[in-house]
Amino acid sequence: MSQAEVATRRSQRARRRPRRGTSALGVLGELLITAGVIVALFVVWQVFWTDVTGGRAANAHIASFEEVLPESPEQPGTPQTGEPPAEPTPAAGETFATMFVPRWGPGWEFPIAEGIGRAEVLDAGFVGHYPETQLPGEVGNFALAGHRQSHAKPFFGVDSLETGDSVIVQTAQAWYVYTVTESYVVLPSQTEVLAPSPGEPGVEATERSITLTTCHPLWSTRERWIIHGVLDHWVDRSEGRPAEIIELLEEG
Repeated sequence: MSQAEVATRRSQRARRRPRRGTSALGVLGELLITAGVIVALFVVWQVFWTDVTGGRAANAHIASFEEVLPESPEQPGTPQTGEPPAEPTPAAGETFATMFVPRWGPGWEFPIAEGIGRAEVLDAGFVGHYPETQLPGEVGNFALAGHRQSHAKPFFGVDSLETGDSVIVQTAQAWYVYTVTESYVVLPSQTEVLAPSPGEPGVEATERSITLTTCHPLWSTRERWIIHGVLDHWVDRSEGRPAEIIELLEEG
C-alpha cells in the first residue's frame, strides 16, 4: 500500500472518530433542551392549568355554599346603614361568604374561606380571610388575601380598581356593599395594613373597613398591593339584594 493510500485511510478514520469535546457539547445541548422543555411545561402548568383547576374548585365551593344559603329575593332591598347583623365566627377552612367586584365583570364571583393557608385555602380556589381581622360588617378591618397570578388568580385585576368602586360581600345574613377608598403598594413586613384601623396600629377602629391584599408585581412576592374600602350600606338578604348586584346580574 502506498504512503498516499495510508494517509487517506488515516484521514477517513479521523473524520469518523467523534471528538470528545464535540460529543460533550452535544450532550450539554440536549440537556439544555430538555431543561427548557421542563421549564416550559412548568410555566404552562403554573399559568394555565392551575387557573383551570382553581376556577373549577371556586365554582364548586360557590355551588355548595349557595345550597345552604337562605333565599334572597331577586329584587332591590332597602339599603341600611345601622348596626348590621352579627356574623358567626367561621371554622378554619369554612366557606362563609362570597364576593363580587362589579369592575371585574358579571362573571366574577369568588368564595371566601376562613384562613390564608396556601394549600387548603389560597391554592384551592378561595379568597382567604385573615383570622385575626374582623368579620363582614363589623367595626374594624375585614381583611382578605388572594392570588394575583395562578390558582384562578382572583385578584388579578387589582390594579384596575378605582376609588368609588364597589366590593360586595354576601353572607347567610346580609349583603355588604363596600366602597373602595384607596390603593397602594407596601412591603410584606408592613402588616399595619391589617390593623383594625388600617395603617394605624393601636388606634381604635371607628369604621367598618375592608382590605384586599395580593402580591406585586406579577410573578413576584416582593411587595403587596393593598386596596382599602369602607362599608357604604348593607341589605338584609331576606328583603332582597343590593341595587349593585341587580345591575350586575342584568349585565350578565
